[in-house]
Amino acid sequence: MAVLLIIFSLFVFSAGYGDEFIENLMKELQERGETAWWWDKDWWEKGIIKNVENHEVVVEWVSYMNGDVEIPAMIARPKKEGKYPGVLFLHGRRGLDKYFQMHVIRLAARGLVVFAPDLYTGRFIPQFPIEHDYEIEEDANKGLDYLLSLPYLSSKKVCVYGLTRGGYYSLKVLVTKKRQKKDIVCFVGYYPHLQDPNAPEPMQVYRYAEEVEQLDIPILFFVGEKEQYQRLRPILMAVKYLKEKGKPVKLIIYPGVGRGFDFRNGDRRTFADDLAAKDAIIRASEFIKENIKKYSD
Repeated sequence: MAVLLIIFSLFVFSAGYGDEFIENLMKELQERGETAWWWDKDWWEKGIIKNVENHEVVVEWVSYMNGDVEIPAMIARPKKEGKYPGVLFLHGRRGLDKYFQMHVIRLAARGLVVFAPDLYTGRFIPQFPIEHDYEIEEDANKGLDYLLSLPYLSSKKVCVYGLTRGGYYSLKVLVTKKRQKKDIVCFVGYYPHLQDPNAPEPMQVYRYAEEVEQLDIPILFFVGEKEQYQRLRPILMAVKYLKEKGKPVKLIIYPGVGRGFDFRNGDRRTFADDLAAKDAIIRASEFIKENIKKYSD
């Protein structure tokens, strides 16, 4: 009985310490007040809310090759003729299922060309894989080449957009494949997995992948305050490191919002989830357009 009490006490202490560590880190990283990057003077003083750009979207399916593997991909873009900024959309462990496809359409409706390779189907990888197949990294890299070949891009500079494990795929394309700055000028991540999924458990919880420290482009991460500890801690630590090194990274933490707020569905979806999802996609699209324009001029 005494042994059980000791174990329980250690568990309570470690849980409390973990919560305190996360809370303090979130307080340190969240910007507040009129000097915060997100502060909107026109809204605060004049009540003006910027119009949100909306477009009817067309979708087509294509495929491309990496060696002898055929990789299907979804392209979503505004129906109105013209050239638009490009985005490489990298899905997470769900695969490119209907929920991620809806996200692709919502993003394209903001006035973007979104190229979303299905990184699992061509390699017969089932939904929600545990292990990471390293071949996927080159599949994603080849997808970037395909995106850059599209005739309706407004610039040859694009942004990468990774959700959950797609955050790690993005990291590998940016750093390992050496595409940051050369082709990709910004990185958007939704609760991104920033560690090699095949790394040992302590690395998943207490470390981010070493490639994070080589990031050198504008970054925007979204995460819910109630995100899982093992995902939240590496994100906060990565953002803290990048900020200390003077890198252009922005972090948005949605209060009261939990895991997977963008694709949480059915009776599990809350008003807070929906508010966060709408806000994130507007901010992400503005961030993408701003950086593509900046680095294309």
